[in-house]
Amino acid sequence: MSLKKKLIVLNTTIMLGLGSAFAIPSVKAESSISDIQSERTGIQSDISEAEQVIQELKKEQTKMNAQIAQIESAMKENDQKIKDTKQEIKDTEKDIDSLKKEIKALEERIAKREEVLKERALSFQESGGDVEYLEVVLGSKSFGEFVNRVGAVATIVEADQQILKEQEADKADLEKKQATVEKKLQSLKDMEVELKGMQSQIKDQKAETVNMKAKIEEKESETEALKQSLENKDAGLEAQIASIRENIKKEEERKAAEKADLDRAAEEVNSSNSSSQEPSSSSSEESSSSSSEESSSSSKAESSAAGSSKGESSSNSSSKNSSADKPAAASKPAASKTETSSKPSSANTGSAITAGYKYIGNSTYKFGGGRTASDIANGLFDCSGFVAWAYKQAGVNLPASTDALKSAGRQVSSSQKQPGDLVFFNTYKTDGHVGIYVGGGKFIGSQSSTGVAIANMESGYWADKFNGRVVRVN
Repeated sequence: MSLKKKLIVLNTTIMLGLGSAFAIPSVKAESSISDIQSERTGIQSDISEAEQVIQELKKEQTKMNAQIAQIESAMKENDQKIKDTKQEIKDTEKDIDSLKKEIKALEERIAKREEVLKERALSFQESGGDVEYLEVVLGSKSFGEFVNRVGAVATIVEADQQILKEQEADKADLEKKQATVEKKLQSLKDMEVELKGMQSQIKDQKAETVNMKAKIEEKESETEALKQSLENKDAGLEAQIASIRENIKKEEERKAAEKADLDRAAEEVNSSNSSSQEPSSSSSEESSSSSSEESSSSSKAESSAAGSSKGESSSNSSSKNSSADKPAAASKPAASKTETSSKPSSANTGSAITAGYKYIGNSTYKFGGGRTASDIANGLFDCSGFVAWAYKQAGVNLPASTDALKSAGRQVSSSQKQPGDLVFFNTYKTDGHVGIYVGGGKFIGSQSSTGVAIANMESGYWADKFNGRVVRVN
């Protein structure tokens, strides 16, 4: 075999070997990229889910902040009511002090009248003995004296009777004033106790809400940390893919450079023997062309694999974005929808339940509220005022106090409660709160922390406070 043929065979063998050796790592690299890209797709899906969770938690935080603001508003209003009541108590105590002075003056007048009456009695006594009316009259020495004595006695008797009447009137007036002021003072003291109890209840609810908010913030922080960890991992995988592709590029450049060197060497050999071995040169060119085509084919295969990987990544990314664009709330039931476990006991109770829906999230608790047109127009209710108003919209008149509402119908077992029944809770006192059962373990009422709202009485704060009293309105 000639030197030329040996060089051609060597050239072809080297090219085929290099092509095969470089093609295998390229295929493996693209396979690794595909695996990494698949892992990235899963991580990006987890990131999307974490973002949805964070958004939900932020909504809960916003809701909690609004609830805390309502509670603080209720506390502020209640504080003002307590201050006003204390001031009324002070004013009433001043009235009592003033009344005590009047009482003292009345007692002095009564004492003076008693002295006058004693003097009157003594005027009818002579030498330690009693003188009767007839004796005084008949003891006259002349008719003129008789007339005078009759007139004097009549005047004395009439004056005594007037004193006695004034005495009785002053005593009655004194007793009336005492009763009125004492009643007012007792009423104010009772109101102060009730307001303080209610303030304690509001503070408990605020503490519970703040605690819930803290848990939500903690969960949000954990989710943010998880999201950051996933994003870091995704960035690492992306960098790994970029590194692999960079290595593939460098390898292709190195192969191209080696092929160029071999081509130049073959060309130099061909040039030196072109005059004597033309057929061999032609064969060498064909071999070189065949080798070049094989290398080109291998390069195209690698490009095709890379394109396929990119297409898959793009498809996965598109699928993820499409999934992320769907509203997170689509699979959740509407929050404002009220569950009912049984039918209302009558059409009236159904109307009473739905009457208050318009005030949900649009009202404020007010002690003594719901009893005037202004309060109702502005959504200002206390618990019993709201219940009475709601039933009035259904054509049923109920009293507006928790004590009176206990007797507004017949008491039934807690296990038999139906929508429309009145449910009672022990808050700052026994039966201190009342609402209307709506079914599904929930009730609607005007709570000091939220205003008119639907609350769960089977878990949390109200489950602890429910005392089992259920009254079915007649």
